[in-house]
Amino acid sequence: MNAMPHPVHAGPPHAATVVARTQESPGIFTLQLRLDDAAAQAAYRFAPGQFNMLYLYGVGEVPISIMSDPEERDVIGHTIRAQGRVTQGLAALQPGDTLGLRGPFGRGWPLQEMGGRDVVLVTGGLGCAPVVSVIHYVLRRRERFGKLVIIQGVKHAEDLIWREQYDRWAKLPDTQVLVAANEGAALWPWHVGRVTELFSLARFNPERAVAMMCGPEGMMRAAADSLLARGLPESHLYLSMERNMQCAVGRCGHCQFGGAFVCRDGPVFDWGQVKTLLAHRGY
Repeated sequence: MNAMPHPVHAGPPHAATVVARTQESPGIFTLQLRLDDAAAQAAYRFAPGQFNMLYLYGVGEVPISIMSDPEERDVIGHTIRAQGRVTQGLAALQPGDTLGLRGPFGRGWPLQEMGGRDVVLVTGGLGCAPVVSVIHYVLRRRERFGKLVIIQGVKHAEDLIWREQYDRWAKLPDTQVLVAANEGAALWPWHVGRVTELFSLARFNPERAVAMMCGPEGMMRAAADSLLARGLPESHLYLSMERNMQCAVGRCGHCQFGGAFVCRDGPVFDWGQVKTLLAHRGY
């Protein structure tokens, strides 16, 4: 696994200001944040796949994946689904409002193992957020990698965010974009059905590929079975797990996953670490 950058502020939340807000869909929005301390912002580093703890003053704190490019030094991006008390409060923030930020935390994607390989990204729902920074990372260093395959599944066509980006990525050399919606819509240009139905269309060399996935665990189990059946080595398959992370440093125990803690030992795990646990639904 790749090394974990040291958190810029692992104690009390660091003050941050919303510099931009984008409504991606009716229930999903993106906040671009900047740490109020200029030196802290300049020193902030993260690995794709890590997360921050965002604190809404007087309400609470939630873990949110970082979706911006690691080379962006001016802002820190988070795409959020408004579905709980804290995230609904975050949804009300506008440019100029402030919140607290702790992080980055956790272990990110194994970027050092991707060099020279085909990169296969499989995501479901808002699970795409943790891998968007990987896409930016690969595209900025395109000569270092083989084919880039992006497979995304959503329940409803209207749930797909960053549609223009998917269109743009699909036109790039050695890049394949496969998108599926369980329920389509008028003018929906992609597949209607389960995302697992797209795996047979993915063009990559399993022997020289690395796969990363995030999203619903049932989808990831099915995706793993399909990729492994095509010959992808277990050691080249990684998953980003989601659990109830509250402290972010493995102390509270809420995110215990087998003998590990998702916030500290993950959220990215290799297949060998999670395959036995994922075999038991609801673990």
